[in-house]
Amino acid sequence: MCLTHFLLNPERGRDTLMAGEVYLLWLLPLLQTLASYGAELSSEACRELGFSSNLLCSSCDLLGQFSLNQLDLPCRQCCQEEAQLESRKYVRGSDPVLKLLDDNGNIAEELSILKWNTDSVEEFLSEKLDRI
Repeated sequence: MCLTHFLLNPERGRDTLMAGEVYLLWLLPLLQTLASYGAELSSEACRELGFSSNLLCSSCDLLGQFSLNQLDLPCRQCCQEEAQLESRKYVRGSDPVLKLLDDNGNIAEELSILKWNTDSVEEFLSEKLDRI
């Protein structure tokens, strides 16, 4: 609904606005019920609640600024954590090595890929790594 609709049809616009308020009153308890489960929601459930599949958890921190604290828990159940960048220093003259890390960030496996071609590296990584 656009603003001109409300300006040209004030009575009808008021009815539409009231229907929107009723919808919000119905939606908030639903969100609170879903939030009480405390688990991550499926991408389909998040979409139905109006959350983007690209939602970053840092965006949920901003809800309090707009008095939307009741949306915080469902937001956190639908958000993606930001990747943490880590820098590694390149050592000149060292052979190429592929380091596979465990869930804690510790080196689980270290492979020399000196004689591997690009296709071999890509194939190995596609077999070993989980897609997000």
